[in-house]
Amino acid sequence: MTMFGNLLQTTGRSNSSDDDPGKRMLRFAMKWGVVIVIAIIVLNLFFSYIVSVTRIGAGYEGVEISLSGSQRGAQEIPIRTGWVFYSPLKSQIVEFPTFVQTVKWTQDAHEGSATNEQMSFNSKEGMEIYADVSLSYAIDPPRVPDFYVKYRVNDLTRFTHGILRDVVRNSLNEVASTYTVEEIYGERKAEFLHKVQELIQQKMDPVGVGIQQFGFIGAPPVPSVIASAITAKAQAIQSAERARNELAETQAEAAKQIAAAEGEAKSSVTRAQGEAEANRIRQTSITPQLLELRKLENQRALIERWNGQLPSVQTGNGQMLMELPWAR
Repeated sequence: MTMFGNLLQTTGRSNSSDDDPGKRMLRFAMKWGVVIVIAIIVLNLFFSYIVSVTRIGAGYEGVEISLSGSQRGAQEIPIRTGWVFYSPLKSQIVEFPTFVQTVKWTQDAHEGSATNEQMSFNSKEGMEIYADVSLSYAIDPPRVPDFYVKYRVNDLTRFTHGILRDVVRNSLNEVASTYTVEEIYGERKAEFLHKVQELIQQKMDPVGVGIQQFGFIGAPPVPSVIASAITAKAQAIQSAERARNELAETQAEAAKQIAAAEGEAKSSVTRAQGEAEANRIRQTSITPQLLELRKLENQRALIERWNGQLPSVQTGNGQMLMELPWAR
């Protein structure tokens, strides 16, 4: 009885302890905690190896690459944007920026790389020229699969400082071989750079890379011999231009004087012709009656102006009359 009683007492205590609400909540929380941890692990494995989600942001384009290698060309590679669901076991998402990329190849450590990346190329005479170069480009979003199939890179830094740099250097040499040093440094520099950009664009067009800008950074350093030749030619051009301007000014002044003389001569002739015509008209208009009328008009004018005093000396009809003193 004592042993049985002790067993019942022990059992009763055990049951009473199991009925404690705090312990039941603890066991419940532990059970669901284990379930949640297992669920997280399962979901993590699911989304890591079976289904994955990524987001392609603005200014980027993604392409889905099959890991089995079943895609035979760029037309079979789908372009992805926004939220993308894919299986990491079967495919991979490769992202490419499609906004404008700018690169500077220069010897200045503050402009581009810390190392000297200055471009060198040869002119028509075979003279080596060094120049700091700037280039801007962008990948056409619909052509991203072509770009990936061609180069198999998703790091544009490798493409820019590897493949693209070689294309730029080769294009510079191809175009520069048709220009003299003086033309490259002188008045045909803009034309030279335009042709280089066109050639780079022609080589990059099949993979959808658009060249936005290309040119020198500042003025390329000029060798002393070339600088002297360019300076001498510039001075000769300025002297010739000054001589042409002086000649044109002299010719203009001579033409002005000739024109003035011709104008004066024509004016004199015109005045003479007018005077002669006036005299002719006067001669044709003079008649005896007109002369008599003019005489009478003159006499009348004299009479109107006479103040009643006789002149001291009068002449007329060949006789002279002198004023005599009055008798007082």
